[in-house]
Amino acid sequence: MWIERWDPEDETFWKEEGGERVARRNLAFSVLSEHVGFSVWSLWSVMVLFMGPEYGIDAAGKFFLVSMATLVGAVVRVPYTFAVARFGGRNWTVIAASLLLLPTVAAFVVMEPGTSYRTFMLCALLTGVGGGNFASSMTNINSFFPLRKKGWALGLNAGGGNIGVPVVQLVGLAVIGAGGGPRVVLGIYIPFILVSAVCAFLFMDSIASVRNDTGAVRAAVRDPHTWIMSFLYVGTFGSFIGYGFAFGLVLQTQFGRTPLEAAQLTFLGPLLGSLVRPVGGWLADRFGGARITLGNFLGMAAATGVVVVASVRGSLVLFVGAFVVLFVFTGLGNGSTYKMIPGIFQAKAESRGLLGEAAAAQGRRLSGAAMGLIGAVGGLGGLGINLALRQSFQTVGSGTGAYVAFLVFYGVCSLVTWAVYLRGAAARTVGATGAEEKPQLSYAEV
Repeated sequence: MWIERWDPEDETFWKEEGGERVARRNLAFSVLSEHVGFSVWSLWSVMVLFMGPEYGIDAAGKFFLVSMATLVGAVVRVPYTFAVARFGGRNWTVIAASLLLLPTVAAFVVMEPGTSYRTFMLCALLTGVGGGNFASSMTNINSFFPLRKKGWALGLNAGGGNIGVPVVQLVGLAVIGAGGGPRVVLGIYIPFILVSAVCAFLFMDSIASVRNDTGAVRAAVRDPHTWIMSFLYVGTFGSFIGYGFAFGLVLQTQFGRTPLEAAQLTFLGPLLGSLVRPVGGWLADRFGGARITLGNFLGMAAATGVVVVASVRGSLVLFVGAFVVLFVFTGLGNGSTYKMIPGIFQAKAESRGLLGEAAAAQGRRLSGAAMGLIGAVGGLGGLGINLALRQSFQTVGSGTGAYVAFLVFYGVCSLVTWAVYLRGAAARTVGATGAEEKPQLSYAEV
């Protein structure tokens, strides 16, 4: 249904008029749809584990397959974001969930030895629609919750979606362990896609005040914070999805694990990274997103340093342990960065003299437009990781060179976070309006 009046910042509306109950209901079914979307987007991280020598595809070719799935998933996030305003959150969720049938059924038909590489590539490209679900889901849920709850709500929504990566990998592990083939995995997901679409139709809502706003899009594109946060999200989410897609292949290629042995380890990092994403949002709500984000990048750099050492030494135990820690930091950072986005735009609105609901509405307007762009650029980080690993294995026979590059990148992300959002004047109130009746947000608080 369409909701004509929505004012989550009004405590009476939120607590006494049912706003919180409606928001939580939409959040629950948004998580379901996004979860299935992430599983479909991640299908080829599992399909490649089934592709033995009889498929005639080397490791570089497999890395390229998962890279193309990542690429399309990142690009389609932009139109998916704006589709919420065009069609309504409920209606677009139904459409987006239904579109997941295309890549799943296509892969079910062709997944066997003898199929051409181009056909597999087309199927991998189609799975990118699952990556788009994240952008529309986050934009939609961003409109339902007040600023004080956004870190938790967006973290839970995204974490529930992100967990689709390890879940499909666990399904793959179970099927491989039982001696089944890749079509079994695909057949399991087709009914779940239908369930998510039906539940969205029956139980979700659209907010009438969320309409296409080309002015908001233009403003978000021109705002430097959109691109700064895109860069930081490359470091957090790009790492999560890139490693999630590539980890099983790395274990097979660099450490000689069998498909079953790789599958037994592949899911662990994405699972923990997904589970802690809401924790990252909650910590950001409490201590400030910029502070938590900086701490995460420093942690990611430290964990990557251990990965480099483990790669050089050929230590599987140390390598897996360090990567699991790295996944945890990516999850925490995913939650904290997405908490920062609405806070930054509300802080800028307050700096221009807007107060109360006016500032909150302006923050929701611009952050909703920015999230699609940020999510798309962040997703491209996953493409970069897979291509870097592919090049490293082709050039030196291991991923060490790529890991060193990732370590340097996390150091740059740490520096940017500190310089823009925490250093000196950056941590003070955004702008000056002379309004003393209400303290303004600072960048350090967002």
